[in-house]
Amino acid sequence: MQKAIKMLLAVALTAGVTTVGSVPIATTTAVAATTAKTFGYSDPAAGRTYVPIRILSDFSGAKVNWVASSGKIDIVKGKKKITLTMGKKQATIDGKSVQIDAAPFSDAGVTYVPLGLVATHLGVGLKWDSSTSSMRVTNGEKKMDLPIIARGSLTNTPVRHQRQTFRVGGSSFTANVVTVQLMHPQVSLDAAFANHKVGAVQDLSAIAAQNGAYAAINGTFFDAYSSAAYKAPYGYLVSKGDVQFANGGTNRTIFAYDDNQLARLIPGFEFGTAFDARQVEGAVQAGPMLLKNGNVAVNAAAEGFQDPKILTGGGARSAIGITQNHELILLTVGGSTIPQLAQIMKQAGAYQAMNLDGGASSGLYLNGKYITTQCVVGESGVDLILERTRDLR
Repeated sequence: MQKAIKMLLAVALTAGVTTVGSVPIATTTAVAATTAKTFGYSDPAAGRTYVPIRILSDFSGAKVNWVASSGKIDIVKGKKKITLTMGKKQATIDGKSVQIDAAPFSDAGVTYVPLGLVATHLGVGLKWDSSTSSMRVTNGEKKMDLPIIARGSLTNTPVRHQRQTFRVGGSSFTANVVTVQLMHPQVSLDAAFANHKVGAVQDLSAIAAQNGAYAAINGTFFDAYSSAAYKAPYGYLVSKGDVQFANGGTNRTIFAYDDNQLARLIPGFEFGTAFDARQVEGAVQAGPMLLKNGNVAVNAAAEGFQDPKILTGGGARSAIGITQNHELILLTVGGSTIPQLAQIMKQAGAYQAMNLDGGASSGLYLNGKYITTQCVVGESGVDLILERTRDLR
């Protein structure tokens, strides 16, 4: 029997995020299909990168013929012909036999080939982006950002939850940490809202339940102290590729992901460019940024923050991070300042990280209950939805 888990980014009078845990999937009733991702593998031991062969064929216009009985792969573009053999470090290029140092292989029904060898002969452009651990693949006007993960890193537990203690300076902080493998075929993200609309108010757990989510965390800031029924959020909110709320007046950091679940952090003033480049399938603007490329990068005032609770104060915090291996980190912790939170996220393994709304709004929901309980009753904002299918025990 197939079961699914959804992950939400919820807004507790803020916008938020949701995720899934390593608890058996049979505990949830939501059902969904697997979500195929397109990504490449890195093999650190061999120093090579592998990509799905269809990416190269799509981008180069080459024809690919795979003969299952022999394991041979013919790649033809014009007068250029490359023949590879599954598991063999030998190739034929234009009729000449050559030795190669990386063999093609198959994983989960997808054929992967050495990127450099094939791309060079097919005229495909390559550019590595270390900030997103992705390869920009181009051919004329065609382009895509291909996530690259370590070979063998996807497991049968795409979501993990643990309590961790971090030392920052002379202080200790115990945090709830949920880690999600974004490239796992049974994990998908989406954005959901309180009562399915922007500006509404609803408890985080209710948002999660309403959307069939397995996990959720609060997200962005909003007008919590307004007496109006509409609680206006601060910043951009995007769901399923549609901008649900736009506020381009600040440079506050945006967490965004594309339709392949390649996640990134975007400065607020660069949202339009990123959206036009199809890098934003879902997004929540919050901030300030905590980590950039593995380094502490806190500058709350430059992002437009003026509240002492952000600039100098300590309290309950929520944060979202992205690892170099395309894992999402959702974390809640009590009593930290923003600079301390940055150090905590770095120790947790994040390469990029952003603060979410905190204080009484800080909450983390997993498998039908809070693991970090909100102190506010009411939630307005956004949910990221994570779906996981099949029992992965």
